[in-house]
Amino acid sequence: MDDLTAVRRYTALAALSLGGFGIGLTEFVAMGLLPDISRDLLPRLYAESPARAVAHGGWMITAYALGVVVGAPTIAALTARLPRKTLVVGLLGLFTFGTVASALAPGFGLVLLARFVAALPHGAYFGAAGLLAAAILGPGSQAKGFAAVLGGLTAANVFGVPLVTRLGQAAGWRQAYLAIAAMFALTLVFVALTVPRQPADPAGSPRAELRAFRKPQVWLVAVTAALGFGGFFAIDSYIAPVTTHVAGLGESSVPWVLVAVGLGMTVGNALGGWASDRNLRRSLLSGFVVFIVSMAAFAVLAHNRYTLFAGAFLIGAAGLFLGPAMQSRLIGVAPGAQLMGAAVNQSAMNIANSLGAALGGLVIAAGWGYTAPSWVGVGLGGLGLGLAAVSFGLEARSSRRASAGRPEARLQRVR
Repeated sequence: MDDLTAVRRYTALAALSLGGFGIGLTEFVAMGLLPDISRDLLPRLYAESPARAVAHGGWMITAYALGVVVGAPTIAALTARLPRKTLVVGLLGLFTFGTVASALAPGFGLVLLARFVAALPHGAYFGAAGLLAAAILGPGSQAKGFAAVLGGLTAANVFGVPLVTRLGQAAGWRQAYLAIAAMFALTLVFVALTVPRQPADPAGSPRAELRAFRKPQVWLVAVTAALGFGGFFAIDSYIAPVTTHVAGLGESSVPWVLVAVGLGMTVGNALGGWASDRNLRRSLLSGFVVFIVSMAAFAVLAHNRYTLFAGAFLIGAAGLFLGPAMQSRLIGVAPGAQLMGAAVNQSAMNIANSLGAALGGLVIAAGWGYTAPSWVGVGLGGLGLGLAAVSFGLEARSSRRASAGRPEARLQRVR
């Protein structure tokens, strides 16, 4: 894609990023509207105990996350021979359908099913669009390409999610999801018109993509992401009740707290893409340390209406700094199956989403308070840091053994 003009290059990147923007809306709006959704879909439980209803409503977030987990590797394998632009356009169509169904489904069970369907293209979109963006940017820009697409998601959290959350609070959560569906339809048209065609990978096949799962490092890195990133969702899933019940702010303040999270995500994502292309190992390990500290700090900062915003920014920045690094790491350990590696990362992140929301709901329902998920996050982050260190250690040992087995290495030892 070296022959693209600068205008065409950045227009295409903007179109792909807009898809990330829509995904940010459909994934994160539920967190700000969770009390409204629970009140509407679970009225009896909400009347008895708002906390239990909100915790039960968290399964809506879990259902979306599980849809990503199932859809990402499945779609990556089945579409290995498709041109990536064709795949991206098709995925945007599925997003539109699933989000409309989420808005129109009449009961809690059907809404869960619709959220699951809407989530199926999530991981494959970030994988295919990220690889397209990296190709558009050129060699040596793998992490920056994924950061460009992920940047749409972080931008959504700065102003899109708060605006749509406010719309949902004023007009109803169903209208909020119809607005998100319209955004996906607009993005589909924009991508179709601006993104250049890229030939399908001639070596691509379901078998080649599935071979990635034969590599132990793929599983180890995926588990690292699934556990280590869970703390972000444990906290962010319940940011609305933290704002109103812990910090003592009004419901109208929830969108502004989401703005703080989104600003942090934008800064963290940009820094993570830049740092990961320079030193992936250092970015990942140091990123986990900062993430753990930020989650512990949030548990303290959330009790004050002013410091809550600082804590929300820290969580967003530290969490999304890890995003490009984890994506690059999984692609790196799955050579010959880039799309699967990228998709598995999204599956892992959404296992983190599911796990974090579920564990956060459990500790809240147990009566430990709305800041208890922060300490769940600290534990999960510690596990992620340990597994990342093990992964890099095993890789280094394998490299040393390979070097020691080379003929020139044996000759040097003889001499």
